[in-house]
Amino acid sequence: MRLPPQRSEATPLHRLNNASPADLREALLSCCGSRRWAGSIAAHRPYPDVDSLLAAADEASYDLTDEDLSEALTRESSAGLGYGGPLYGGRPIVIAGPGALAAHTALRAAHAAYESRFGYAFVLCVDGVREEEALGHVLAAIRTRLGNEAERERAVAADELRRIARGRLLRLAREGLAGAGGRPGPDAPVPAPVPSTAPGAPPGQAPDPSVPD
Repeated sequence: MRLPPQRSEATPLHRLNNASPADLREALLSCCGSRRWAGSIAAHRPYPDVDSLLAAADEASYDLTDEDLSEALTRESSAGLGYGGPLYGGRPIVIAGPGALAAHTALRAAHAAYESRFGYAFVLCVDGVREEEALGHVLAAIRTRLGNEAERERAVAADELRRIARGRLLRLAREGLAGAGGRPGPDAPVPAPVPSTAPGAPPGQAPDPSVPD
């Protein structure tokens, strides 16, 4: 008599603990683009539970040098990329409707001003932010942080990267290596920018006055 196929009881965390060094490195670099950070997480395997994994991630983030931080910031996607909308921490911010053109224009201008002032891409963790509030949250954060001195903003960016990496690693531990970070790996081709108007919107649609300045 044939026995039914056995279902694997291996959890995503178990598979992470037992992944090959190459697969694990790729997955971890999709969570945080610092090689030191990825190496530190890999070196402390196996992890008995998710809490210990996240604690190791926080510790590795706090240990990053300025050079490591620059490497991680360089590998982050700029806003305006991704098929689902601008990406923040791997999460797309959906911009649709009659105000889409104005919203994209506001985002591009804000990001350009930020990168011109600080020399690196704006990063922000939006985990826990409601979808309908995300655009206003992002624009407000950019405008607030544009007023920071360079040293202060570097510290804010580092903490945002820590929070982003933590969220991505949590998804990795829950969903497995294939879903690491919710975004392409650091060496993947950059996807085409999203269109400046919402799908199906007529060309030249008037901006929505409710879009934040």
